[in-house]
Amino acid sequence: MTQSQSQSRSGMMPALTQQMQDCIEACMNCHNMCEEAMSSCMQQGGQAQMQVMRALMDCSETTRMCADMMMRRSPMAGDMCMFCAKVCDMCAEACMSMPDDQMMMRCAEACRRCAETCRAMAGAGM
Repeated sequence: MTQSQSQSRSGMMPALTQQMQDCIEACMNCHNMCEEAMSSCMQQGGQAQMQVMRALMDCSETTRMCADMMMRRSPMAGDMCMFCAKVCDMCAEACMSMPDDQMMMRCAEACRRCAETCRAMAGAGM
């Protein structure tokens, strides 16, 4: 009997791999950066573009859901990671449309890192 069979029979979930932990951390960091960037955009008032705000909202929600799915070992987590990578790429591009805003540049970097770890996680075959 393998360790995972033993754990599933005893009701315990298998431990998160380091790769999963890194991906969850990248997702949560990206989620937090998107939330901060949204707040910053709202404080700027009319300067914030609606397309950028939508991308930030989509990315914030998607990364949080992706992290949640990995933590509960959802069988759909791999598919969600691939989708999350696409959303993060889109958000990074939207953030880059405001190159003079340091918050947006930090958010773009967090989105790129999350996209990279999510693509790797999706390819790992959870």
